[in-house]
Amino acid sequence: MMDFKKEFIDVVLVPAGLLIMLIYHLFLLYKYFHQPLSTSMGYENNDQRIWVTKILEVQGDNVSRGLGVISSNTSAAMTLASISLTLSSLIGVWISNLPSKFFPIQMIYGNTSPSMNSIKYICLLTSFLLAFSFFVQSARHFIHSNYLLSTPGVSDKRTVKKVERAVQRGSEFWALGLRALYFGLNIMLWFFGPIPMFASSVLMVVILYCHDIRKSEYDNLHDVLLIY
Repeated sequence: MMDFKKEFIDVVLVPAGLLIMLIYHLFLLYKYFHQPLSTSMGYENNDQRIWVTKILEVQGDNVSRGLGVISSNTSAAMTLASISLTLSSLIGVWISNLPSKFFPIQMIYGNTSPSMNSIKYICLLTSFLLAFSFFVQSARHFIHSNYLLSTPGVSDKRTVKKVERAVQRGSEFWALGLRALYFGLNIMLWFFGPIPMFASSVLMVVILYCHDIRKSEYDNLHDVLLIY
């Protein structure tokens, strides 16, 4: 009976942990599309729209500051993209050898067969490659917004909308890249057994819920601007 539980506990806890993460993000996606201001991403999009409008109201120093902010976001996205690509090729190999060299395999309660370790490595590699792709797309949109923001006569309504869309798309891909890293963290813990992976999934959903779901409607940048 003990061998049965140890052999198949991965089949129960790992899909359960991934399902919890998936259901939460589907819930967050629903809130984002139907009640955007009740989510952090919706608030950030609204703040960015206001920021772009205020930046373009007065040309000159405001545009220079705006270009500096976007350049910082682009650099951060490219840095995380490089880190994700590096981790996808290094961490998986390191962790795949970790149990046998640094962590007694007898302490891992779960399936430790070579085929299961290969599945873990493939899942981890997929998470980091997805994060890399999302961060690259984020940098692409930020670079595009840089071009739009520095274009002469950018204050017309149509171009302002383009800048807003590019900045928001960059932020959305940035958020997707972080989510892929969160999934990658859970999969990394899977190398230590399905129980740590499941516990991490539950704890991460609780933490993300506290971060993603907004309770107050008065901490928006728009409300701050209204005060002044």
